[in-house]
Amino acid sequence: MPRSRAPTLSIVTPFLADANNGNWRTAARWARLLAPDYRGIVQAATDPVAPDAAALIALHARRSHDAVAAWRAAHPQRPVIVALTGTDLYRDLPAGDAAALASLAGADRLIVLQDDALRHLPSAFRARARVVYQSARRLVPWPAKSATRLHCLLVAHLRPEKDPATAFAAWRRLPRDVDATLTIVGAALDAGLGRAARELAAADPRVAWLGPRPHAWTRQAIKRAHLVVVPSRMEGGANVVVEAVTAGTPVLGSRMSGNVGMLGDDYPGWFAVGDAAGLAALVARAARDRAFLRGLAARCRARAPLFAPAAEARRLKHVVAEALAAAGHRISA
Repeated sequence: MPRSRAPTLSIVTPFLADANNGNWRTAARWARLLAPDYRGIVQAATDPVAPDAAALIALHARRSHDAVAAWRAAHPQRPVIVALTGTDLYRDLPAGDAAALASLAGADRLIVLQDDALRHLPSAFRARARVVYQSARRLVPWPAKSATRLHCLLVAHLRPEKDPATAFAAWRRLPRDVDATLTIVGAALDAGLGRAARELAAADPRVAWLGPRPHAWTRQAIKRAHLVVVPSRMEGGANVVVEAVTAGTPVLGSRMSGNVGMLGDDYPGWFAVGDAAGLAALVARAARDRAFLRGLAARCRARAPLFAPAAEARRLKHVVAEALAAAGHRISA
């Protein structure tokens, strides 16, 4: 379909490019993947939506609630799709947040980013929910990784939900003869966690905190690492897991829903949420037992087709088509 005649979709997000976070990258990627069938316009949740948009896609039920409510008031017959974040699923909805619940009630379809999220939705909304795994372009695995030193990477802005403190504590527990480095990439959104990162890097030569880096640079760093560490307390479905798997780099992650839904409950690289000793034990094992590391990599390769851009585009377009059809039924009723 010529782009000029493709239906316009307003994609609203509480965070734009300057935030350099997962919400922004998801919105921008969806606009690309929906073309040429749809013309996606990415906007801040606080901006007026495109008046000719055929549908609204809102990332973050609570933070984008005002945009959802305004859209429903202005265009009651046009569909709304709400994509749920980790804080929606694992904090706001369990707490009964009124704004998040209202966004769900006003949505024709809901998007969750991994399959374990479905059981965390209030039962009244599950029939409207669809799983759309996020994607990343596949990178050719890096062939020159060290055979003796284990290089680990933590990619996250430093804030409590990402729980970098557990990774910091794990490296403090690692015996000095475990040759495992930790490179931390991300801005300090929490001052205390920033101080902790600086202090750890100053005390342990195996640790470096680089601060924020451009996305393309970070993808190459992921590709060159042996492991990506994802210690989060809550995740809707982390982009960094997708980017690791599609770069040929396995993951060590906290056993919480947003991670488990990406790689499976029986993935051997899980540690309990907040369990620094458990993470340290996995790092030490991977450093000393390369067969274990190869096994993690094989498990991630088996999941990689879920995170292909073509698969994400197909699922996303299906959700949009369903929502438009539901709106059509409302109009004809």
